[in-house]
Amino acid sequence: MARSNAKTPAAYLKELSADRRREVARVRDMVRKHLPDGYRETMNWGMITYEVPLDRHPKTYNGQPLCYAALAAQKNYLSLYLMPIDAAALARLKTAFAKAGKKLNMGKSCIRFKRADDLPLDAIGAEIAAVPVVKFVEQIEASRRR
Repeated sequence: MARSNAKTPAAYLKELSADRRREVARVRDMVRKHLPDGYRETMNWGMITYEVPLDRHPKTYNGQPLCYAALAAQKNYLSLYLMPIDAAALARLKTAFAKAGKKLNMGKSCIRFKRADDLPLDAIGAEIAAVPVVKFVEQIEASRRR
């Protein structure tokens, strides 16, 4: 599944095969455990998203909530999208993957994996926990002023 029309994260998980559901659920549990207050878990863009609600920050370029993180089951892999990845966070993630003996398969903000065990979940959780809503909104606003 590359895109879903599910209305809730629970419905999204029900659409997945049992093995993919188990892996996505493990990563989802980690994200929810570390997610700072103020972000909301919902469905957007066909995947589970963790976003800044519009009532908290309504001025977005596309009228959509600011996406902080997302979790998706793509056709051939699972994806965890982390939007606030800067050079320092990327370096920490690379170090964590290396220390754990795991291979980092990452695009600009998308970490691709097959199983939750492919990820250093504690390190990723620390990165998710590191950016409160206020800081994330400030980062977004600063990037638009450039």
